[in-house]
Amino acid sequence: MQILIQFALGLLFGAGLIVAGMADPAKVLNFLDVAAIGTTWDASLMFVLGGAIAVTFLGYRLVLKRPAPQMASQFHLPAPAPIDASILIGPAIFGVGWGLVGLCPGPAFVALGAGNVEAALFTAAMLAGMWGARLLSLRAAALQRA
Repeated sequence: MQILIQFALGLLFGAGLIVAGMADPAKVLNFLDVAAIGTTWDASLMFVLGGAIAVTFLGYRLVLKRPAPQMASQFHLPAPAPIDASILIGPAIFGVGWGLVGLCPGPAFVALGAGNVEAALFTAAMLAGMWGARLLSLRAAALQRA
């Protein structure tokens, strides 16, 4: 039953991305092009951002008051960690990729369902980058142990 609920939530999330326009790289790029304010700039994604912030702000406060999640025995929250190079470099690479292509992982997977060729190329490059980052991380860990 849990897998069906997760599947339904994934479909709901994907539908939300489509309705918001996040699966359309042109819409995202028009939003990110702040130099085009007054011409082709599309501010509609500000409402998506505002809605996401509001839901997250309220949702975390309500959910974390519970002793455990609905479908797990405990919460799995990350431990606080100091800011290091990987925390700065990773999001910077993510942001540059998003700004260049107009897609990030969630919307890219949604756009794959529509047969978007650009999304397929982006997803392949993203997976290759994740694989490469994992190899670099394992290599760095091995060098530290040696």
